[in-house]
Amino acid sequence: MRNTSDIIEQYLKNILTNSDGELIEIKRSELAKRFQCVPSQINYVISTRFTIEKGYIVESKRGGGGYIRIIKVKAHNQADLFEQMMQLIGDRVSQVHAEALISRLYEEGAVSKREANLMYSVVDHSLFNTTNPVLRDYIRANVLKSMLQTLKYRD
Repeated sequence: MRNTSDIIEQYLKNILTNSDGELIEIKRSELAKRFQCVPSQINYVISTRFTIEKGYIVESKRGGGGYIRIIKVKAHNQADLFEQMMQLIGDRVSQVHAEALISRLYEEGAVSKREANLMYSVVDHSLFNTTNPVLRDYIRANVLKSMLQTLKYRD
């Protein structure tokens, strides 16, 4: 069974898909009322499921006329998408952020399901159990960027 956060996320993604542009504006209080939840749950969904790694930019304005604007970011082409992902990774990346980046690559058709599964397997924390905890995110970033570099220039 899906939880309220999943339902809110799917609702927002459906609105984005059905809108003419690649952005929507919502009022936190109206959305909370619609789903009979507290506004902080709306904040949670937006801050965890609409991140830059997942291909979204979120802007908000607080107050009486406040809103939350969610913008779906699209790369011009796959090479740009791979480059954008490498920049987001930076020097280090957590498993959670790495998985979000891989999901975005798959959702945008830049990698196949098989390639995504291979990428998930090499960023998994279980591979780094014997590694110094300080180095894990650095190693994960280097491995993931190397894979992206290879995919960027594939035939």
